Amino acid sequence: MPALACCVDAATIPPGYALTGDSYLPLPETFSGNFPGTNVVTTTNSTTSFIDSHQSILPSSHWSPSLSESLYKINGWGAPYFSVNSSGNISVHPHGLNTLPHQEIDLMKVVKKVSEPKSSGGLGLPLPLIVRLPDVLKNRLESLQYAFDSAIKSQGYDSHYQGVYPVKCNQDRFIVEDVVEFGSAYRFGLEAGSKPELLLAMSCLCKGSPDALLICNGYKDAEYISLALVARKLHLNTVIVLEQEEELDLVIDISRKLDVRPVIGMRAKLRTKHAGHFGATSGEKGKFGLTTLQILRVAKKLEKVGMLDCLQLLHFHIGSQIPTTELLADGVGEATQIYCELVRLGAGMKVIDVGGGLGIDYDGSHSANSDNSVGYGLEEYASMVVQAIRFACDRKLVKHPVICSESGRALVSHHSILIFEAVSATAAEAPSVSSLGVDLEYFVEGLTDEARADYHNLTTAATRRDFDTCLVHANQLKNHCVEEFKEGNLGLEHLAAVDGLCEILAKAMGAFDPVRTYHVNLSVFTSIPDFWGIGQQFPIVPIHKLDQRPGVKGVLSDLTCDSDGKVDKFISGESSLPLHELEGKGGSVNGGSSGGGGYYLGMFLGGAYQEALGGLHNLFGGPSVVRVSQSDGPHSFAVTRAVPGLSCAEVLRVMQHEPEFMFETLKHRIEECGHGGSSEDEQEDVEEDTNEMARATLVSGLARSFHNMPYLATTTTCSSYVSGGGFCYQEYCNEDNNNNNCSAVVGGGDDEQQWTYCCA
Repeated sequence: MPALACCVDAATIPPGYALTGDSYLPLPETFSGNFPGTNVVTTTNSTTSFIDSHQSILPSSHWSPSLSESLYKINGWGAPYFSVNSSGNISVHPHGLNTLPHQEIDLMKVVKKVSEPKSSGGLGLPLPLIVRLPDVLKNRLESLQYAFDSAIKSQGYDSHYQGVYPVKCNQDRFIVEDVVEFGSAYRFGLEAGSKPELLLAMSCLCKGSPDALLICNGYKDAEYISLALVARKLHLNTVIVLEQEEELDLVIDISRKLDVRPVIGMRAKLRTKHAGHFGATSGEKGKFGLTTLQILRVAKKLEKVGMLDCLQLLHFHIGSQIPTTELLADGVGEATQIYCELVRLGAGMKVIDVGGGLGIDYDGSHSANSDNSVGYGLEEYASMVVQAIRFACDRKLVKHPVICSESGRALVSHHSILIFEAVSATAAEAPSVSSLGVDLEYFVEGLTDEARADYHNLTTAATRRDFDTCLVHANQLKNHCVEEFKEGNLGLEHLAAVDGLCEILAKAMGAFDPVRTYHVNLSVFTSIPDFWGIGQQFPIVPIHKLDQRPGVKGVLSDLTCDSDGKVDKFISGESSLPLHELEGKGGSVNGGSSGGGGYYLGMFLGGAYQEALGGLHNLFGGPSVVRVSQSDGPHSFAVTRAVPGLSCAEVLRVMQHEPEFMFETLKHRIEECGHGGSSEDEQEDVEEDTNEMARATLVSGLARSFHNMPYLATTTTCSSYVSGGGFCYQEYCNEDNNNNNCSAVVGGGDDEQQWTYCCA
């Protein structure tokens, strides 16, 4: 046997070598087989220390849900809404700290209810899935209101707080309606930034509190301003916030034509600037708002036309995810000085709108030095806002204004969970010498002189246990072999053998990267666009098996044909995630739901922006959506609404294709490719009948393909799928979900199904 195999077999890992990349998973077992005596060196990073203190001394049977909570930082980013229950599943506390034990919702039971076939009592919806929790949304709104009410009471503030929800965060009808319903008792309103958003806000607020604010932000044309003034005529508490000085002339002119007295606000460009990623719209160079010179001109013009009393609100926005209350206090203090000066100039000021910026803790670190976290909670935020406004107003003897905030991310992020399934995983085990597929002597003889010299230098270094030199010569050997392969002088077997040898050496030295790729039934671009676009990180956690020790490290690869379609950065700061082994041969998932081989992951805190920003990359539409409320039933929850994701036909139609005609074209092609002609004997009749049945099966399968979701029909969610001529389709119709614009497959015969459409 050539020297390298002998030397590597006897080698031990040199001091100082450890696994490359992150290593917060249990370190590999002592290597056996080709490399007896190999010892694993422990690294010193803090997460590894946690694993060392728990995983390395505990077998999987002694792993506990509390260890998983610590490993995935669930207590940090998830409190008070998420925890791990005794079954090892993610548990939802729908009422936050006020949730009673019998009110907790087992997330895996929700997935089971939603994904199981209707014949088994489920809803038959395919994954991926968005679970919306209106009780959590209600709790977030009430918590924000309570934080401000408490700060106002404790500091002797002489006015009140009434927030607005910026609908751009998530314009879903039921979310907006929930905010209006839950916030009605608190005069909670809405903020719009475009004409469609204004229309939906006007409609929803007709059922809200008459005192609720309707804040109109964004660039405005005559139609936008006309709509806002019509809302005023409909007795909605509408405020037109000037983003540009020239908008004032339109407001004055149109209000006179419509004979309505407007309420006007101004957005101020502050000097205070948020230096983080989300602060790009702040500061003097920000995209929106008026400078101090423009603010003065607006006030003078309003005074000239007798409308200075209409100027009642000052708005500003430091930026999203404000990291510290110190920065917040600086910005609020500056804005309040402008507010007081406008009062001095005679404006009818009543409201100061501190904008958005109330951040959430995505990574559970409670850190002010990260875009993924903030160094405060709701109470600290509210207290600082009230204190800064009160202090500035008291100095100028100005009446305390109504405080408004446009908190969107902090309201809706927690109430939405994206659940998806891992369908397979790549193996990450280095080969053994015996598995290289080529005799080593034959391999050496086939090398060029330079490569052979590299090989001999490599074996000599291995004999001396000079592992640094080993790595140098291994890389040189590999590079020479690659060049020879490109020239056509080496076969594929030789190239594979040198790759295998380098991996064997890396593993023997502890430098082999064991990270696996988990293929998930998801589109990053559609469902997590902020991760792809701006590097925003969200908590991603297995929603079950958390009573078991995660045995591997993994990155997530989505379905799209795009190399960016992967998640390889996580809230831990690491480039891989602790995951459990997939059940089934070859690392693929087979059968079952919560009790079977399915492996489900959840992305949390993604309720803001992701759905509105998601596109149709690779024509993957949105996930299925269910609305889950806490209930006193046996499982503590009730699914009050369920909607399947967009079908293939629907996403095609969005891109201007006409699926009806596409189907007819393909159907015609099937008929052209079929065998025709007249039968001359019984055998020909049988063949013709067979051809006709095959044609009908193809047509039926095509019709169903148009109506199915674009995502994979995995075996774990395929209980409600049946096979038709090689096609895998799910038997549900959008008509079951009260969709009046649905398309449906209806029977047109025993063997063939025609495609018809119903419209409202």
